Amino acid sequence: MHRTQQPLPVWFWAAYLVTTQTPGMSALQFQRQLGIKRYEAAFLMLHKLRAAMVRPGRDQIGAKWSVEVDETLVGGATQGEGRGRHHKTLVIGMVEVLPRKKALGPDPNLPSGQRPQHRGGHGRSFIAGRLRLQVIQNRKQETLEPMVLANVQEKAEVRTDGWTGYDNLHNLGYNHIAVSVQGDQVKMDQHLPMIHIVFGHLDAWLLGTHHGVSSVHLQGYLNEFVFRFNRRF
Repeated sequence: MHRTQQPLPVWFWAAYLVTTQTPGMSALQFQRQLGIKRYEAAFLMLHKLRAAMVRPGRDQIGAKWSVEVDETLVGGATQGEGRGRHHKTLVIGMVEVLPRKKALGPDPNLPSGQRPQHRGGHGRSFIAGRLRLQVIQNRKQETLEPMVLANVQEKAEVRTDGWTGYDNLHNLGYNHIAVSVQGDQVKMDQHLPMIHIVFGHLDAWLLGTHHGVSSVHLQGYLNEFVFRFNRRF
């Protein structure tokens, strides 16, 4: 907000709109609601607010509960560039898995029994806890390990697939449980169900609210999604 050309009440109204609209809002909706003349100004304001949604020095996850970790590709299909080519962005996700009875109160928008509750490899009904999402450049060990170290509490139970990039997590002090799923959907649903439910919600939100996003600005949208997800109760 330093040297902003927008009046201070507009910023407060903008923050209110962004944090109280459950599905979020596109920059065009944001512009109309605030009565801002230029789309670019509304877009910039929205991204500054998204940057502020990441709390400095936020806690690591997994102190009490197990954490599922996996990666996904975010973005639409590419046409006319040959089979297997795409411009999707690689994102790593880490989510706590809480027993349903331990969830911090009921969600009025999620009646009991409705997702994101799930029954799978953890042996009981459970629900997604705190989430972290980060754009990454590749799936190499030197990329994945720092992401886990920065976001997941040491000695936490970490569940991943059999990708070699996670092989050293046990030596880093984690209780690492890896299962080679090799594209088997049944194994995936049993071992890493919650993170893939989260990825599904992320895709639906990006397409439904924002109609797709640029890879350049994707991290800002991930910050907003995590902010909303972690405060949905």
